[in-house]
Amino acid sequence: MLSSPLNLPKWLEENSHLLKPPINNYCVYNDGVTVMIVGGPNARSDYHINETAEWFYQYRGSMLLKVVDAGEFRDIPIREGEMFLLPPNTPHNPVRFADTVGIVLEQPRPEGSKDRLRWYCQNDGELVHEAAFYCTDLGTQIKEAVNAFRDNEQIRRCKKCGELAEMVPRNASQP
Repeated sequence: MLSSPLNLPKWLEENSHLLKPPINNYCVYNDGVTVMIVGGPNARSDYHINETAEWFYQYRGSMLLKVVDAGEFRDIPIREGEMFLLPPNTPHNPVRFADTVGIVLEQPRPEGSKDRLRWYCQNDGELVHEAAFYCTDLGTQIKEAVNAFRDNEQIRRCKKCGELAEMVPRNASQP
């Protein structure tokens, strides 16, 4: 049976408490496509990589999508009312600011595919750690990986320069 349409302003009024750090997302649909409502602020320094495209729509406020594009770190601002389609296998870190809301659509993961989270040294750009998992529940699995990284200083230490990888991205200002 088909569900009823979701009134986004009403949903946010009644459920904004569900959009809590560190990930701040809530899955509203997960049948053929995953639709998540994501609020800000968040505090993540990991870069997510999945084998399918992701669609971002910024409903309220603006966000910054930090990406690794052809080996280069760059920032893509997504402002209120804008949408962006991120290609598959692109490392990305969605930075969300206070009082912002976005919608993210993801495709089901192909069988055998792995989602990955990468942390890079914010001092020299070296890969510090990577966690991989078959994604069945994005909200809980990302939180588990982020918390495991946060709680282990040994895996957070850059092998090149010795810097301890930070949990919050540096130089992330609202566009």
